[in-house]
Amino acid sequence: MDDHGDDLTTWLHGQGDPVERHEEEWERLAMYVRHAANKVGPHLPLCLPREPQECGRDGRQHALAWAAALKAAAQHIIETNTATPAESSYYSGQIYLRRLTALRAQPARHPD
Repeated sequence: MDDHGDDLTTWLHGQGDPVERHEEEWERLAMYVRHAANKVGPHLPLCLPREPQECGRDGRQHALAWAAALKAAAQHIIETNTATPAESSYYSGQIYLRRLTALRAQPARHPD
């Protein structure tokens, strides 16, 4: 995966403060998200620090880029497995927003 969000500086800043984590926590989260994404989509490379294809980006950037890959894979599953556009819209809209609202109501969790 070549896209690690390197063009962020050309995009809009200032959406709030992210959860503060140590680099080791970011790397662990990135590994978890990569594992989940690899279960439902094309495999992501072993390019975290100290891995065979190390790319030089930090754990935070990997975790966020791979979370985006996981979100895209989930949307693809919805779009390719629903019978109608309305059903697709329901799962990617209403159900997604319910889950997101519930997650936002919880305190931020650090990876175990």
